Amino acid sequence: MSRYARQIAVPVFGPEGQERLRVARILVAGAGGLAAPVLQYLVGAGVGFIRLVDPDLVEQGNLHRQTLFRESDLGRAKVDAAADTLAALNPDCTVEAVRARVDPGNAAALADGAEVILDCGDSFALSYILSDLCHDTGRTFISASVIGTDGYVGGFCGGGPSLRAVFPELPPRLGSCAEDGVLGPVLGVVGSLQAQMSLAILARMTPSPIGRLISYDARLHRFGGFDFSAAVEPVHRPAFIAPDAIVDDDFVVDLRAEDEAPLVRPDALRLPVDAFGPTGPRPAPGQRAVLCCRSGLRAWTAAGRLSAVWPGEIALVAMGDPVEQAG
Repeated sequence: MSRYARQIAVPVFGPEGQERLRVARILVAGAGGLAAPVLQYLVGAGVGFIRLVDPDLVEQGNLHRQTLFRESDLGRAKVDAAADTLAALNPDCTVEAVRARVDPGNAAALADGAEVILDCGDSFALSYILSDLCHDTGRTFISASVIGTDGYVGGFCGGGPSLRAVFPELPPRLGSCAEDGVLGPVLGVVGSLQAQMSLAILARMTPSPIGRLISYDARLHRFGGFDFSAAVEPVHRPAFIAPDAIVDDDFVVDLRAEDEAPLVRPDALRLPVDAFGPTGPRPAPGQRAVLCCRSGLRAWTAAGRLSAVWPGEIALVAMGDPVEQAG
């Protein structure tokens, strides 16, 4: 126990907290910049089992912020390179590497046995897919996001409000690390907070971080945050589904441009978001509307416009990039 002596000595943690970490099982979605501090701290602390899921390979452009990797890892699957690094850090911890893209079709299977799910990805669709899963199954969801010099982390579900309760609407434009850049130390700060929230949940430290959001502005060197434990779940809750969950009777709309990707299926309508509204198209009674786009943002926006004039079921599909689908 000398490995963990300093954290066991913390009064709110103690030997009971250490034992809870030893038997804990968690899912970490994403093996990039947020996952680097998260995984190193959780493995160092003695979390017993981590299922790590990510579809990507290590690239040179990752190395400034994804500190689990080295030049010698270029071209390797991120999950495999990360698992090797973490095994060298603490052989007592089992890291199961799964090279896959988390989507609505496999999320439940990947989360099997996990009591806490950590969102370390760079996709708003992934965040809502995992939040919906945790909300429906009673698991705790620790979600974080960093763009540029700003980031946040929060404790959702697990008896508290979901991500949708706090962010029921999306901004007109969502940033990403690829489009807007990101500074490595900002990921380090927010990822460390995400690891601490996770340890608090796993070790049952009090007070619980569920219902709390912490923000960090690196440009102004300022932390913020608020309590959202009283947030109300939205009534309008279009769920993400996998492309292979589309059925023949669905009213399918592809919101991508013709030069962006082929239709999701031959009988789908190709329409822009602003086609939906009081005079726009609507499914037949009893049909499910399925709205498809690359990231899910346009589908989310179109769903809001459609739900204002039509009361039926709406599902969203984030198709990803055509190259990614082919691979």
